[in-house]
Amino acid sequence: MSRKPKIALIIGSTRPTRFADKPAQWMLKQARQRGDIDVEVVDLRDHPLPFFDEVASNAWAPSKSAEAVRWQETVGRYDGYIFVVSEYNRSITGVLKNALDQAYVEWGRKPFTAIAYGSMGGARALEHLRGIGVELQMVSTHAAVHIGAGDFFATSPLGGNKPIEEIEANLLPSAKTALDELVWWAKATMAAKSAAA
Repeated sequence: MSRKPKIALIIGSTRPTRFADKPAQWMLKQARQRGDIDVEVVDLRDHPLPFFDEVASNAWAPSKSAEAVRWQETVGRYDGYIFVVSEYNRSITGVLKNALDQAYVEWGRKPFTAIAYGSMGGARALEHLRGIGVELQMVSTHAAVHIGAGDFFATSPLGGNKPIEEIEANLLPSAKTALDELVWWAKATMAAKSAAA
């Protein structure tokens, strides 16, 4: 297979005061330094999805919301995903959960990894995301990037607001492993889908 996997880096928070842009831009830089994937940012701010109120998931019935259909088309263009995961009350943001629910078919049999942040490095939120991913028939990488309490507060606007580069030595090894795994799974799932076609 000659085509490079096309990956969406999905920013999973829409709050005006979000921290998500810092890790998103840092992760985008790491991914773009590689030659084996094409990565684009997909910001949930650009997809004003209604709260999910369809008759069923689009696995069973077409969505009626034009925004939901536009979102499904966006998700469907990619071979894998990097989620920017903010931990809110031990889980993912409501806007990210809603975005996951608004598509089903388009997520299926595609891999994802994440860069997560929060007091526990976003670990509890990422575990919830992995459970949701299984239900959506996605493949989670084993590795992910976690920005834990000390590093989070050092770089957050609510804390020291330092550049993320000041903590990147703590992030680079896991970022490389997570991206290596994402590429492997993306190529594997792309090949499997191509063989089944």
